[in-house]
Amino acid sequence: MENRLKRNIKVIYALAFFHMFMLIVPVLVPFFQSKGLSLAEVFYLQAVYAAAIVLLEAPSGYFADVMGRRLALIVGAAAHGLGYLWLNFADDFFGLIIFELILGFAMSMLSGADLALLYDSEKALAQEDQEHAPGVAHLGFTKSLAEGSGALLGGVLAMWSFDLMVLMQSVTAWICLALALLITEPPLDVESATDGVVDTSAPTKRNAVSFREIWQHVAKGDPILRLVFIALPMYNLVSINVTWLVQPYWDDMGLSLALFGVLWCAQSITVAIATQCGFALEKKKGAVFALVVIGILPMAGVFGMAWIGGWIGLAFGFVLFFCRGLYQVILVNALNRRIPGKFRATVNSLNSLVFRFGFIVTGPALGFVADHYGLGAALSLIGVGSALTFVLVMLPLIKAVKGLPSARQRPDVSTP
Repeated sequence: MENRLKRNIKVIYALAFFHMFMLIVPVLVPFFQSKGLSLAEVFYLQAVYAAAIVLLEAPSGYFADVMGRRLALIVGAAAHGLGYLWLNFADDFFGLIIFELILGFAMSMLSGADLALLYDSEKALAQEDQEHAPGVAHLGFTKSLAEGSGALLGGVLAMWSFDLMVLMQSVTAWICLALALLITEPPLDVESATDGVVDTSAPTKRNAVSFREIWQHVAKGDPILRLVFIALPMYNLVSINVTWLVQPYWDDMGLSLALFGVLWCAQSITVAIATQCGFALEKKKGAVFALVVIGILPMAGVFGMAWIGGWIGLAFGFVLFFCRGLYQVILVNALNRRIPGKFRATVNSLNSLVFRFGFIVTGPALGFVADHYGLGAALSLIGVGSALTFVLVMLPLIKAVKGLPSARQRPDVSTP
């Protein structure tokens, strides 16, 4: 059992790699526009995708906690492959809606389950709590590396043929299912283990999860957990909205699709580097400094893109993606360190649900603003949103972290 749990960790990294090996993403906006869609309609499609996840996110996380993370990953990976297979035949707006719905279902099943399984496997192997942050960093690094390498190939294929690019994407998508079948479900009684050691031969029996218990734990318990739960989707929202505007931003600069792939790869590598820096930054400078950096960088990046433009504005965009790598380690680890394993997948899914719901509200509105008033106006609105998030969410979180009794001994937001 121990060897299979060790294999779990490697398989999770591999599954994350191929899940994020997106040939199509760096040129997705031009691809949709080649089907006759406007920028606003592209945002509408993404709102449909987000709506599917909103409807399924919490049930899928609950499914993963009750029925098992392995089964959730298998179902999600199968849907992921089917979604990209369907994209080969989607030639109009309705067909693309079906594609987004299938992919939304896949993402809802995969979201949170891989991270929860990584935590449970590490705990079952009796690893210390502080080792989870490097695990989160490695997972984030793997996803960013996959996104970057896929972007390079996708940009080249897009110059040759969109159809070939989609065909290659649909083939690589099925690798996720093969990897999900290799997963071993870890034992669940990790919190009750004696001296931190879990009996890896214990059965993986799952009981129903109480949503009342989850609500009490997240909303009524640790104030840091509550604020992190709010902050994470807010910063994800800033990041994803800018992500959907960078391709039109590059297009306005007259850049080629091949260069789209290179720039997307560079962004992904920036995120990957930041995931490796985040844990060290928090440990060396402390949580307060790290949280201030996470709060300020998005404002600098977005306003720089909006007000300066050109290659300098493009460079400012990389500041935002560096921040993305930081909070994916620091905030994600802070959240998961404070969640019991029995409903970790559910809470991660709920957190993603909040983010997706936010995109449903803001995405189409920003697409409308970009179409009618320009990219600068849409980016400025995102910058205002990031400034409000810093004042209303990040500053209270910083204050709460300062009040930790163990702040001097363990100056990090990951301290339970």
